[in-house]
Amino acid sequence: MAVEALSVSPPALAGRMQRISVSATAAMVIEAERLRAEGADLVDFGAGEPDFPTPEHIKQAAVAALRENFTRYTATGGIAPLKDAICRRHAALCGTAYERAEVLVTLGGKHALFNCISALVDHGDEVILPAPYWVSFYDMITYAGGRPKVVAADEEHGFTLTPAMIERALSPRTRAIILNSPSNPSGAVLPPALFQAVLAICRERGIWLISDECYLQFIYAGAPYSVAAEPGARERVIIAGSLSKTYAMTGWRIGYALAPKPVIGAMLNLQSHSTSNPVSFAQKAAIAALEGPQDCVAGMLSEYRRRRDLIVSGLRAIPGLRCVEPAGAFYAYPNLKALLRPGLETPMAFSQRLLREYGVVTVPGEAFGTAAHLRFSYATSTQNIERGLQRLRDFCAAL
Repeated sequence: MAVEALSVSPPALAGRMQRISVSATAAMVIEAERLRAEGADLVDFGAGEPDFPTPEHIKQAAVAALRENFTRYTATGGIAPLKDAICRRHAALCGTAYERAEVLVTLGGKHALFNCISALVDHGDEVILPAPYWVSFYDMITYAGGRPKVVAADEEHGFTLTPAMIERALSPRTRAIILNSPSNPSGAVLPPALFQAVLAICRERGIWLISDECYLQFIYAGAPYSVAAEPGARERVIIAGSLSKTYAMTGWRIGYALAPKPVIGAMLNLQSHSTSNPVSFAQKAAIAALEGPQDCVAGMLSEYRRRRDLIVSGLRAIPGLRCVEPAGAFYAYPNLKALLRPGLETPMAFSQRLLREYGVVTVPGEAFGTAAHLRFSYATSTQNIERGLQRLRDFCAAL
């Protein structure tokens, strides 16, 4: 006699998965890909990715590594020559003095930040997070069991912060402060004086300062600055860096962390049980990037400046839009509050309708902790910028 099979529901997901959301940037990419597959003609301002090819000397270094069969496991935290190259490049740019033991090579800057937050933030800890913030900061903190303490930056003064704004957010549970300069999504560049003041707060309170430097070299005025160069900073500061944007190496997945040895040790232990080493031949390419000609970086920055001027002037010319001029990175972050209305109350609704009806891909401000903005990546051609601006003008005029 046959026994009827029991219907058993699949086990639930781990509770920590409820603490993170689908990245809004990823969601817009997925929707854009669906429309593109259906034949839609899209203008894409969504992806935070250089449209330049990886420079030839970097690619050739990877080819040479492959020919030499440099394809096996490496040390979990990266090969020594790459660690040394990271230290030398950061010293040349910012005047720091990191040693090999204070470096961890990771699979992109995001991986460095994830490892760092996982190693430092415990359940109930608070992390001060200025808004607008990069989309993954918030979810990394909550995944680790922490609580983001969001501080709204002053948009009227270029998305700036003051020490007083940070101090008001402090509590006995504060574990760390995250600063991202140049900023994704706003393009704001925080002044050295603010970093110095926040560092003093961190040293006084015994908390960590996590500095995301993924756009370190993409600033339009002045020289790159790292808080890690301040006297006594290295005992309290963790730097997350990346080669992805600087050298148009997004798919190569090479980032790094600079931190005190105990923190690097904890992050290395975590990495040993998750991803293990970064891609072997990509590490050889990274050495070529850091130690080879740097004119490619200057060339990209010059083109980004030209595109910034084009898109900012175009956005400002649209009635109802306000746009702070970005001082770094390659994002414009206009305020569209004056254009929101019944049926179009949120940036998400605005962004979705702009995509469906006019084929323009943007990322809504909710992803970055603000309620009246869209992010436009101008890491695209001037032709696409002009096409996208015209479509945006038409969309806004039809509202």
